[in-house]
Amino acid sequence: MQRLKVKMSSSTPDASTPASSRNGTRAAVLTVSDSCSCGEKVDLSGPAVAKALERRKFQVVVRSVVADERAEIQEKLIELCRSARLVVTTGGTGLAPRDVTPEATGAVCERLVEGIAEQMRLQGVRKTRFAALSRAVCGVRGTSLILNLPGSPAGAVESLEAVMDLLPHALELIAGKTEHEGR
Repeated sequence: MQRLKVKMSSSTPDASTPASSRNGTRAAVLTVSDSCSCGEKVDLSGPAVAKALERRKFQVVVRSVVADERAEIQEKLIELCRSARLVVTTGGTGLAPRDVTPEATGAVCERLVEGIAEQMRLQGVRKTRFAALSRAVCGVRGTSLILNLPGSPAGAVESLEAVMDLLPHALELIAGKTEHEGR
């Protein structure tokens, strides 16, 4: 696993840096790919997603790669939620037998946020009708939001951009900040 910017153990977040810091909301990127996890391919989607998040002032603290194994994905999602408010996955959201990222995500989330995944698909089908085949989900675990993206670099970044403006408010609501201006 490649760690970026901060040191933290695999079981606890760095106590000196809260999940939401002065440098931006802490985010983690998890690439789910058999071929990338065993070194057959270079991960292009994870770095592309991380760069898109950093352009929007998220602090990417961890980038990691796992195989398309449900238990491994679930374990890594739980770990990443300890150190990041936003956990973004790329890969494993299609119809192939080993595409199990949505199932792994659903298993670790307390609540799903269907509208975010729907918005990604809605925007995606404007570019390619194959976006309708995405099974990506979005959900809440504790005070973290987990968001599934497609595995292609372009599809992942386009899907993220389709919902990027929703994420700060979603994270505020998850953290209990429910006051609305003007009401």
